[in-house]
Amino acid sequence: MPENVLEVTGLRRSFGAVRAVDDVSFTLPQGGSLGIVGESGSGKTTTARIVVGLERSDEGEILVRGRPRGGPPRGRTARLARAREIQMVFQDPYLSLDPRTGVEAVLRETLGLHFPDRDHTPRVRELLDQVGLGTRAADALPRHLSGGQRQRVAIARALAVEPAVLILDEAVAALDVSVQAQILNLLADIREQTGIGFLFITHDLGVVRCVTDEIVVMRHGAVVEQGATEEVLSAPRHPYTRLLLESAPRPGWDPQAIAAARRAL
Repeated sequence: MPENVLEVTGLRRSFGAVRAVDDVSFTLPQGGSLGIVGESGSGKTTTARIVVGLERSDEGEILVRGRPRGGPPRGRTARLARAREIQMVFQDPYLSLDPRTGVEAVLRETLGLHFPDRDHTPRVRELLDQVGLGTRAADALPRHLSGGQRQRVAIARALAVEPAVLILDEAVAALDVSVQAQILNLLADIREQTGIGFLFITHDLGVVRCVTDEIVVMRHGAVVEQGATEEVLSAPRHPYTRLLLESAPRPGWDPQAIAAARRAL
């Protein structure tokens, strides 16, 4: 059995009277792929932000490769080491890319920060090839790239630091369907090649079904169901999971019945 690269236990986070994350626990094995799904306000993104370190938790423990991911690290070296453990790719990469910096320069900047003593040229070429961009895009600015190409740059930058875990927060939600498929296929290849653990944060059950082994369903900050993806989506036990599945438009779709079921929960 592969070791767990990420273990989350008893995570809690409140904002005033609102409990955004309520006793959330899950594990992610090396090379595994876990989906956290739920509607807006379910707590899935707050959970991801706590795991990556953008939010603090009130309670709970996070282990990366068996080591506690505790309070803020002291010193530059410790901060960089912690940043390398978990990387995050967001929905809109344009907001996280410097509009004045070309693709190769973005990668060299990241590599220079984390691995200052290495020759970065071979690694830059490797990363560009790994995400399907190649050297032709090396000098391009973000505004000259398509949405799918920008997302590939964001993925390459995250991979550059050799993380144990890659969190993808609605990473394909803003892309056309055909481009979504390309990015998801790319991620599947990267997962097979590197053994990085993937944590998908999404509302799209189609994405979850395609790319994850395990699923966690969240509602109002709490986990209502979790297990093997195919088992949960084929035979959901919780009414909320069934509601999510029934909410996807399809022939015979009855939005009024779905709205009534939502009110009854």
